[in-house]
Amino acid sequence: MGICGTFMGSLALLAREMGHTVSGCDANVYPPMSTQLENSGIQLKQGYLPTHLDDEPDLVLVGNALSRGNPMVEALLNRGISYTSGPQWFAEHVLKGRHVIAVSGTHGKTTTSSMLAWILQQQLLDPGYLIGGIPLDFSVSAKLGSSEFFVVEADEYDSAFFDKRSKFVHYRPRTAIINNLEYDHADIFPDLAAIQTQFHHMIRTIPAQGCIIAPANEPAIQETFAKGCWTPVESTGESTSSATWQFELLTPEGSHFHILHQGKKAASINWSLNGAHNVWNALSAVAASTQAGVSIENAARALSQFSGVKRRMETLACINDIQIYDDFAHHPTAIATTLQGLRAKVGNQRIIAIIEPRSNTMQAGIHKNTLAASTLAADQSLWLQAKNMDWDLAESVCNKTQAASIYTNVNDIVKQLVHEAKAGDHLVIISNGSFDGLHKKLISALQQKYIKHD
Repeated sequence: MGICGTFMGSLALLAREMGHTVSGCDANVYPPMSTQLENSGIQLKQGYLPTHLDDEPDLVLVGNALSRGNPMVEALLNRGISYTSGPQWFAEHVLKGRHVIAVSGTHGKTTTSSMLAWILQQQLLDPGYLIGGIPLDFSVSAKLGSSEFFVVEADEYDSAFFDKRSKFVHYRPRTAIINNLEYDHADIFPDLAAIQTQFHHMIRTIPAQGCIIAPANEPAIQETFAKGCWTPVESTGESTSSATWQFELLTPEGSHFHILHQGKKAASINWSLNGAHNVWNALSAVAASTQAGVSIENAARALSQFSGVKRRMETLACINDIQIYDDFAHHPTAIATTLQGLRAKVGNQRIIAIIEPRSNTMQAGIHKNTLAASTLAADQSLWLQAKNMDWDLAESVCNKTQAASIYTNVNDIVKQLVHEAKAGDHLVIISNGSFDGLHKKLISALQQKYIKHD
């Protein structure tokens, strides 16, 4: 139930790979997950109808998007059908007995998990993995693998309507990455301290013979460790820090950098990605891969061939020398680092950010005071004011230090961009949802304007 979410859909793929007959439903059956599932022979059903349970499944995995009052949830309980949460089933049937490498944090989980799985795959270790997105180097977002190693994107969102612990508390990692820690998920966490408590619950499960990899100077993480930590911590940081693992940028946009271990240069990475945030992600992935016996040099060699992740600054099209990117950023910090990375790459060329503040935290207005600052690296920003936002987006982002404009529908955004965009521009579409089809509409409109048809 809730099968088209990235986590639940990936679980369905694993269950199918294990030989189970799997079906699922969602309020909206949508790609790319729906396509991936159908290609794997998984039956998809639209909506949450009690009749979806008429085939009497042996077990139902309930996604965390569903709550009491949902007609299918009520039918599930009334009929006495066996059910569990996705994370609990995953822990008991897939992760048990494996060396779990969990990638957690507010930002960068999907990309870092993908990097780590790619490194292990390139070393012919055949890892299992579950990633909350679709890596460009893999055909699917989840695979059982044949080795002892399993890489999991470990998020702090709750498990189910009947289990409010964070998903990652179930995973029992031996190696854990904590990329960063900020306030997010305002729909379930009242404050940062509540999130730190859940991270500490995970830390309590990591063995003393395991390893935690985390930034050296992030106060929220250090405060969490201060609650108690029984596992060795390997720190990450810039070359000017005293961290165990360091990076030294050789180009301003981060396409070429050194990795240092315990103060000594150990390897270099030269790749197609950009942005300091991706350099941090790479550093964590390399550090974690050494826990699986991979040499630093081999890890760096693998990352030099890493393609990235779908919807993480993914280039969608180039029309009349206008570059169009798709990015999943859903938090002001992520928006800022994405745009800063692009600015370092393109110099003075114009960047236009097109943003849908779609996450529950964004729509609640929790980050409204930092939204304007998040787009400082762009020359211009276009924002979609959603109907269900009860605060004025214009007050937060307009009349600030750069040009910003507010729209209430996607078609008007497309018209403005088609009128405004010119050769050499970089258009970055930022949303963790479909953005009402903006991506395809914009590409189609620009093609009509610039590409001559017979």
